[in-house]
Amino acid sequence: MLVKKISDNHENISALTKCTNKNIGTHKLLENNEFTIWQIHLEPGEELPPHLHDKPYFWTVLTDGYARALYDDGSVIEVEYKKGDTKYFPDLTSKKKFIHSLINQGQSPLVFVTVEFHSVR
Repeated sequence: MLVKKISDNHENISALTKCTNKNIGTHKLLENNEFTIWQIHLEPGEELPPHLHDKPYFWTVLTDGYARALYDDGSVIEVEYKKGDTKYFPDLTSKKKFIHSLINQGQSPLVFVTVEFHSVR
């Protein structure tokens, strides 16, 4: 995975900071008391709208691709994904959280599986 920060101040900051959307994927695959499994499937140019991450989670990308993410702190990040890349966010809470959107900048579908944990043991 190659990550490149391209800006510290995008124009959509105020909309992102007010976001309460907790749908962190395009399709909910399974939900129980312990976790929710989401799929993210973005066609070229498609955007996963701004959403809130306030629970521990991880994602694994199932396809190679490129994306741009806009964050509530104003940063803009471009990422080159390789199939199998995985990232874990173990420390998120209602006090330590972030909001972002994700736009497929590539020429083919970008697909992730994301697992969000409801409680920490």
